[in-house]
Amino acid sequence: MTPARPVVKRTARAILLDESTAAGPSLVVIKRVRSGHEPYWITPGGGVEPEDATVVSALHREVLEELGAKVVDVVPAFVDTVRHVPEPGEDTPPGLKVQHFFACRLAAIDPALRHGPEVEEPRGTYEIVRLPFTPEGLASVNLVPASLRVFLVGNIEGVHALLAPDLV
Repeated sequence: MTPARPVVKRTARAILLDESTAAGPSLVVIKRVRSGHEPYWITPGGGVEPEDATVVSALHREVLEELGAKVVDVVPAFVDTVRHVPEPGEDTPPGLKVQHFFACRLAAIDPALRHGPEVEEPRGTYEIVRLPFTPEGLASVNLVPASLRVFLVGNIEGVHALLAPDLV
């Protein structure tokens, strides 16, 4: 029997749709620019902390911290398991990171409510961006992880179906 690979970190991330735009639904993401790195775009979210009652609780906390936003209709959509290599100074050991991605709708946003390390001690910039939720919109940026980009481009209609009234 193969020994279990240790999961040392879990994250909760939002596939966050803003359906209020006249041009059609957009995906709310964060453009990250760090010195010495090419820009990349990520979905809002982050690590599940011991004080979070559930992974969904972590999602709500992270979306409020990073965007100043509230979300509704939270539905599991995608799980990605990757190797976790701790950054310098991080106390998490090497192992696996499980990223839980949830489809959800934007209920409200006020960037003035942003708080937490990304705002108070930023390493680079964190810009809130809306991408057209189309294959072309998703392909127009370096959305990471690549596995999420592939999933979304191939499942735009499926993500909309996850948020259908008979599921949420």
